[in-house]
Amino acid sequence: MINAKILSQPKVKAISFIAAFTALAVVTPMIAHYFAGNNGGRLFLPMHLFVFISALLLGWRAGLAVGILTPLISFSLTGMPMLAILPLVTAETMFYGILTGYFHGNKKWNAILSVAGAMILGRIMLWAIITILPIKITATAYILSAIEAGAIGIAIQLILIPLIYMSLKKYISDETV
Repeated sequence: MINAKILSQPKVKAISFIAAFTALAVVTPMIAHYFAGNNGGRLFLPMHLFVFISALLLGWRAGLAVGILTPLISFSLTGMPMLAILPLVTAETMFYGILTGYFHGNKKWNAILSVAGAMILGRIMLWAIITILPIKITATAYILSAIEAGAIGIAIQLILIPLIYMSLKKYISDETV
């Protein structure tokens, strides 16, 4: 008899949710751009939303996966984010996924503190990367511009993410699903 390893139900479920959150994180910026114009993504930060949610619900590894996959898939399908900032957006969403999952899962912070902490520390880490890289972007100006443009999105996320998290938490942890 062959000893075949089969993915367990929790792993299949996690992979399915990672795929779903990645798909949602790719589609929602398209919707934001459709309704709010070219700056819809910068205003509402829809891509970040599902990175944070995946990390809260499934941990830092899921946040990392969604954080890396989302900008790369979005760019390959839509050309957004622009190639010049694709590595920065990928690093930013990756940091958000890892940090949110770590704060929530390892440090046992609540959802809002995990997301707020990841937003702050993630931007500090992105600032450090921009400072180190040989690129023609001023780190402080880039970060401050992103915060100013995305203030509405940041506020919306700090309100919506804990609500979405609480409504999905039971469903995702339900082993019959």
